[in-house]
Amino acid sequence: MRGAGSTSGDRGAVKAGGAASDRARGGADRSGRPASKSAARQKDSNASRAGRDERAWAGSVDAVRLVALDVLRAVRERDAYANLVLPALLRERKISGRDAALATELAYGTCRSRGLLDAVIADGAGRPIDEIDGPLLDVLRLGVYQLLRTRIGAHAAVDTSVALARAEFGAGKAGFVNAVLRRAGEKSVDEWVDALAPRDPIGRLAFEFAHPTWIAQAFADALGAQAGELREVLAADDARPIVHLVARPGEITAEELALVTGGEEGRWSPYAVYLEGGDPGKLEPVREGMAAVQDEGSQLVALALTRAPLDGPDNGRWLDLCAGPGGKAALLGALAGIDGHRIDAIEPAEHRAELVRKAVHNLPVDVHVADGRSSGLAPGYDRILVDAPCTGLGALRRRPEARWRRTPSDVADLVVLQRELLAAAWELVRPGGVVVYSTCSPHLQETVAIVADAVRRTGATQLDARDLLPGVTGIGDGPGAQLWPHRHGTDAMFLAALRKPVE
Repeated sequence: MRGAGSTSGDRGAVKAGGAASDRARGGADRSGRPASKSAARQKDSNASRAGRDERAWAGSVDAVRLVALDVLRAVRERDAYANLVLPALLRERKISGRDAALATELAYGTCRSRGLLDAVIADGAGRPIDEIDGPLLDVLRLGVYQLLRTRIGAHAAVDTSVALARAEFGAGKAGFVNAVLRRAGEKSVDEWVDALAPRDPIGRLAFEFAHPTWIAQAFADALGAQAGELREVLAADDARPIVHLVARPGEITAEELALVTGGEEGRWSPYAVYLEGGDPGKLEPVREGMAAVQDEGSQLVALALTRAPLDGPDNGRWLDLCAGPGGKAALLGALAGIDGHRIDAIEPAEHRAELVRKAVHNLPVDVHVADGRSSGLAPGYDRILVDAPCTGLGALRRRPEARWRRTPSDVADLVVLQRELLAAAWELVRPGGVVVYSTCSPHLQETVAIVADAVRRTGATQLDARDLLPGVTGIGDGPGAQLWPHRHGTDAMFLAALRKPVE
């Protein structure tokens, strides 16, 4: 794939970064854009049309990197979710096996690493990231990711990226890509970290493992006395996770599911199975509704609700107050059905409520489209799960683009919602009943602070959540429980159990 813009003239432009580079970009300014905005729009439109025609060049653009690039573009332009866009593109373009694995690594890895990649690109380009056109930036991010965070050879990383730029935008911008990537390849990733990372310890670790500093700080705060584990947390969060399956109780055991799928039984949940890779949607037990994809941490939260000791009998009236997209409701429904119990599941958005209905098909679960804060349901529930909407900081490894979308300002609005939902659950639970509050976030404002406020306002009895997770180690000093990816291989789920006093 040589010859896609990798000329000696382009290599010279890398050093100069000035007039020669501008000429290589066909009259563009130093940002890679034409001087006028209207000219930029027209030029990009023409280049895009030309690129679509030129994508068919034999040997110029490979399908794997094109899929990854299209995922990056969807994430940037439409705020799409990479884990939803990529599988559809792989199916549409009939990419499977090792090619699908490479496309997944390139797309997800580039999304995860954006902060580090952008710092390197800005240094190599000699200008801020916001002065580089978005479509061109996607190509650069993909190329720098290959150079610094994969075993792909520098020659292949540069030449394939230049080919993508040439096919999309023409020879001028291909030269710009070539120049920036060759500059990026002059240092190893460790050398770039040494050169560009903040000097403070948390900021440096955040940069090294491609996290915003505020998220790394939130993890350190939640770790408390174990903050020395921050490197391990960030490293685990930056790694691609294995697939977790849940065996539906009453349908198949974890042992049977592991045998059928070639997986491994989980460590903590009696229903968990681990898979190293592959498309779980193609597995027969998943297609037949005997199993589903669900993080083991989420399984443990649902199980904790069923294990919490009540004051008085369990009348079999359970509630999932924040049910979408339905994973926990399905596990709870399967467990409830064994004992003849029934569950109400609430989801305010109709499209997500439909996902819940599909997840709980043939289970004793009634789905209600309502706001959990004012559901209209009659009080008297024995067990209520409040798996509250949150920042999702605990599941960043499964949502590669999410870490760059969240901001510290998101926490305040979510905390208000979390308090309101927990207060609504308290009104619906019977005296002697239990509310389990959980978040997929370790942020202290979303976890222990919410629970402490509820205990203070309601006089709730806080149970020791560690007793509800028998055999699970390293979940904190109580009474809440915090899971961690580096310790448990799960998302960083938090849970607390509150029992309503009997008057």
